[in-house]
Amino acid sequence: MFEQLQKFISSLGGEEHTELTRSDPRVAAAALFFHVIDADGVAEPAEREKLQQLLAEQYDLDKDGLQELMDAGKRAEDESVDFYSSTSVLKRSLDAEQRIGFIELMWELVYADGVRHELEDNVVWRVAELLGVSDRDRVLMRRRVAAKAGAEDEH
Repeated sequence: MFEQLQKFISSLGGEEHTELTRSDPRVAAAALFFHVIDADGVAEPAEREKLQQLLAEQYDLDKDGLQELMDAGKRAEDESVDFYSSTSVLKRSLDAEQRIGFIELMWELVYADGVRHELEDNVVWRVAELLGVSDRDRVLMRRRVAAKAGAEDEH
């Protein structure tokens, strides 16, 4: 499942220096990633590093391409009033299995600093709901990532 998501995300890369707009699935993903790391009011260095790592790996970006996507994603997140604009782009672009994989990536960001904050949890829950990812799959992905991170999953 995760490999399919990586393959899809990599296929979105296209040309390196194309205009990045809010309708680009890469920008939508980056915006949601920014939202989850900013949810608790503190974007820890570990979370920002994990965000950069995920984007660089998922989209096979060089340093300049990564910075362009980070800038476009942050702008989209800052301009967004809700999750619908980003999730609707992803929902059109990802199949059901890839959406579950995307939620797993969001959990990786949540656990990047070793702490799952209730506001981060809420963001992932709302995004999962808008993407049509079941509560069961959302919780399974949370538990999988928590186990990999060595974090306690109290719920």
